[in-house]
Amino acid sequence: MSRLDSFIRRLTAQRDILNHVRDDLELPRNGAIMEVGLGNGRTFNHLRELFPERRIIAFDRAMGAHASSVPVAEDMVIGEISETAPAYIGSEAALVHADIGTGYPEKDAITLTWLPQLAAGLLGASGIAISGLPLEHPALEPLPVPDSVPTDRYFLYRKI
Repeated sequence: MSRLDSFIRRLTAQRDILNHVRDDLELPRNGAIMEVGLGNGRTFNHLRELFPERRIIAFDRAMGAHASSVPVAEDMVIGEISETAPAYIGSEAALVHADIGTGYPEKDAITLTWLPQLAAGLLGASGIAISGLPLEHPALEPLPVPDSVPTDRYFLYRKI
């Protein structure tokens, strides 16, 4: 598969799973959304459309988002995510979205030493985690993804 086709498949899966969460799953009534990895802001922008009533807090190493997809200053946390995001553990988020995989197994293995624990810690009871990397953690129950999402392309969990 070409890198372009892989990219399209990833973004389609991401959109389909985010829409599935809005349309088919129940989020806790309260709690912010945590966007772990703002990047260029496309997903942040989509989350803002899907959940306009929710606060969305974004984390990234540096600001690289398109001007139309930048969170307000108090909802943008800049710095190494593994160092800055733990300050938000216990914040009882309704949804955590993390798309910070690199496609390099050795780099992703390092991320997986802290990301599952971070996601579980950010979420409140019954909160939803969506990730491009598998989040193996005893507090996160895997959920089925929509049929349109290829196996192991995107992962969905509920905090138990």
